[in-house]
Amino acid sequence: MNGEEVVLSLDEGTTGATAVAVGMDGEVRGKGYEEITQHYPRPGWVEHDPAEIWSAVQVSARRALEAANAQSREVRAIGITNQRETLVLWDRKTLQPIAPAIVWQDRRTADQCARLREAGHEQRVRETTGLVLDPYFTATKLAWAINNVAGAADAAAGTVDSWLIARLSAGRDHVTDASNASRTLLFDIGRGAWSDEMAELFGVSLGNLPRVVDSSGRISATAGDALDGVAAPITGIAGDQQAALFGQACTADGMAKNTYGTGSFVLMQTGGRRVDSASGMLTTVAWRREGKLSYALEGAIFVTGAALQWLRDGLGIIGSASEAGPLAASIPDTGGVFLVPAFVGLGAPRWDPYARGTIVGLTRGTGRAHIVRAAVEAMAYQTRDVVEAMQQDTGQRLTELRVDGGAAVMDVLCQLQADLLGIPVRRPRHTETTALGAAFLAGLGAGLWSDADLTQLWKLDREFEPRMSRDEADALQSRWHRAVERSLAWETPDNQ
Repeated sequence: MNGEEVVLSLDEGTTGATAVAVGMDGEVRGKGYEEITQHYPRPGWVEHDPAEIWSAVQVSARRALEAANAQSREVRAIGITNQRETLVLWDRKTLQPIAPAIVWQDRRTADQCARLREAGHEQRVRETTGLVLDPYFTATKLAWAINNVAGAADAAAGTVDSWLIARLSAGRDHVTDASNASRTLLFDIGRGAWSDEMAELFGVSLGNLPRVVDSSGRISATAGDALDGVAAPITGIAGDQQAALFGQACTADGMAKNTYGTGSFVLMQTGGRRVDSASGMLTTVAWRREGKLSYALEGAIFVTGAALQWLRDGLGIIGSASEAGPLAASIPDTGGVFLVPAFVGLGAPRWDPYARGTIVGLTRGTGRAHIVRAAVEAMAYQTRDVVEAMQQDTGQRLTELRVDGGAAVMDVLCQLQADLLGIPVRRPRHTETTALGAAFLAGLGAGLWSDADLTQLWKLDREFEPRMSRDEADALQSRWHRAVERSLAWETPDNQ
């Protein structure tokens, strides 16, 4: 395929960096991956090394182009998508990080969020940002860094997309797109701009923050040999879940997708209509194109695929995450076992930072396959809770759910998801739709594709129809809720 032009998509996720080279027909020509190290310096703390993030992106990009047999000069455009909310701080002149990146899963600011809630700020924060007061988001991470990291008050601050663009452009551009900005607790999603009010509330300066740009268009460009000689415009940016929504071609009001990754993230497209949730959902920016905001409802589930990593690394009952699907499918059910993976608290719809993981229903007959299947089934139960909340908020019933992410390759998961929801679950040919979404945004921004092309670029792999009766599905979900109740408020601010 030497000589074919490609769009290069850089997908920097929580566990590693993926790059894909996408041909002009929307098909993946080559893929590269490089894992990054997870650091847990204290209970509840999760950190990454920003230098390792940058190195992993470079390595994965090189591998993707090699796999596609593409030369650096054949890259027409670059798209970026990233783990959201994670805070990176770097020196504006040297581009060196001044501290570890504080990852979205990090809970060190739970007490600060609790104090702000107790002071009565929750409602105003929600009205302005569409989000809830939770350590998940960037603002309290930045406030913590300003108070605890030398030089943080004068450093460039941003989410991972900003960090990558700073490195790719050799420090020329300090930007972020509206989808990433909307995940910080510092962005007014109605006005589409940084909020002075929120900055004052959290005790941070807007001067540290990047300029907000469209998600598609002429955003930046590579400089020098930052990416092995690739000289191309950066024409697409979106947070990972918004990129997946775009990659799933969920561009019409009422369409929804779920990405089963480290966590799971359900997004429902609401177009230009902002829907404020009364059910624990987040209101977020889906993307901004030509200055116009599109919105989505989001249910953020903190731990799904990460539970399989824990079974591998913490308990040692599987050798690799890829064993989970066959093991789960080897038995008809969990034997009454439920695993609530509240390792870092619970996200939507409950938002309990003090919940902790539980396994209930164990008997002498419980084997490792039952526990593995319970971890897989927890992904589907949590997703149903979120979908039901979204339907209540919007007054719309989903007619299908599109799924992607690493765990979506498991037929047993997709079938149970269809059974619990009572609607078809549709899996695309390429489940790495996060990277594809960034590629599509970049291709549109560079004028390589049109909006009409987008629906043609999405291709179905398999559709899972519900087989379970509604009574049976409801009974299982009810038992799940009993297990969840046992995990809530396990810790307190004093003993976490």
